[in-house]
Amino acid sequence: MPDLFPNPMGLQGFEFVEFASPTPNVLEPLFEKMGFALVARHRSKDVVLYRQGDINFIVNREPKSLAGYFAAEHGPCACALAFRVRDSHHAYARALELGAQPIDVPTGPMELRLPAIRGIGGAALYLIDRFEDGKSIYDIDFEFLPGYADPAARHPQGHGLRVIDHLTHNVYRGRMAFWGGFYERLFNFREIRYFDIQGEYTGLTSRAMTAPDGLIRIPLNEESGKGGSGQIEEFLMKFSGEGIQHIALLTDDLVATVDALQMAGVPLMTAPNDIYYQMLDERLPGHGLQVPPLQARGILVDGSTTGGDKRLLLQIFSETLLGPVFFEFIERRREEGFGEGNFKALFESLERDQIRRGALKVGA
Repeated sequence: MPDLFPNPMGLQGFEFVEFASPTPNVLEPLFEKMGFALVARHRSKDVVLYRQGDINFIVNREPKSLAGYFAAEHGPCACALAFRVRDSHHAYARALELGAQPIDVPTGPMELRLPAIRGIGGAALYLIDRFEDGKSIYDIDFEFLPGYADPAARHPQGHGLRVIDHLTHNVYRGRMAFWGGFYERLFNFREIRYFDIQGEYTGLTSRAMTAPDGLIRIPLNEESGKGGSGQIEEFLMKFSGEGIQHIALLTDDLVATVDALQMAGVPLMTAPNDIYYQMLDERLPGHGLQVPPLQARGILVDGSTTGGDKRLLLQIFSETLLGPVFFEFIERRREEGFGEGNFKALFESLERDQIRRGALKVGA
């Protein structure tokens, strides 16, 4: 995929997301339900690698590690992320030159001293240039389990999830400009979407950032000025700070993926209401989709069909699975947006859930 605009850091997509939990056996059963397979164990640390397609989820169970300290503060969560770069030494030096804060990670997930800078909420952001099968950081530090010794077998299909599509940050009110500037200054991200979503009682603003490679997408969310304790503020309180709100995973067949997720017992958000699907033909005339299978599963649809040029995005969200953190499952049919046409419907359904749980008080 050619770079969309200058790529001075040599970005080439997401490499991994690192997870940790203060409570044992929270992450592993969840990832297995989501179709991930345990493919490798660290040679000397209590760290394991779960994989599905080209998605790498590292579970760091070392108690006296950066991941362990992060999880002690935030609960089970995504405690770090990693970008692929052409040259990690160049990228790291350039990041420091541009004002990034270095993180020394002797207790990171690898024996290798992976270059890392301080990212969202203090989480480590690693820069990785060894990612080819047979030469990757995992080949150096991990032992692959039986059945995954052959590099050709190391990308299990699972439920059909292939890559990380995007990864969303929730930030304190007034901090969106700071984190937008962070990704712009260090990595030359560009803002490609801006949303201002207002529900009946609360609201949020979202700034969708994309890297030059077009593979790393990071929307930033903050609470809007509208009164009430909205979804972003609830996240920040439950998470004890800014952090990764959800991780979106890409599939080529969302209907089949959703069926597999439901069979495995992964709880998914329900669709807003029947009216949503009744209005689909009006909102996206000529979309060509079979609506009943989507409605039966609660799959949302967005995009454009203007002039017969069909660009569609199918998406569904899990319920919160790790404290306030959840996952999104997404299928793109030439549509590169983030489902902004669904944002209001989704936002209002989450707002209703807050009211049901008593997290949002109305009419007082």
